[in-house]
Amino acid sequence: QVQLVESGGGLVQSGGSLTLSCVASGDDYSNLDMAWYRRAPGNQHELVARVMYNFNINYRDSVKDRFTISRDNAKSTVYLQMNSLKPEDTAVYYCNAQNRASTASYWGPGTQVTVSS
Repeated sequence: QVQLVESGGGLVQSGGSLTLSCVASGDDYSNLDMAWYRRAPGNQHELVARVMYNFNINYRDSVKDRFTISRDNAKSTVYLQMNSLKPEDTAVYYCNAQNRASTASYWGPGTQVTVSS
């Protein structure tokens, strides 16, 4: 069982920056693929960015060149650096971990990001 705790959300003006962090515990972090998802009111969960166990990375098109995902295996932490934030980035952001071997998927409780225009 993996436990995930996110932090770093908040209120920011359009064009501003925030960094989200997610600390994982309960499993070998090097075996986990880590990702950030978000859910805006009335919308479905959508993948924002993923960093695999081997550090391969992918982003959704709308955040490319603005967001950066990274992981620190020594700290069992994944980060999402968000720059040039837009009001449409407003959502609850969720950390996700997926075990490569078992494919079990785990979610954090979420952290609210609000971007004012």
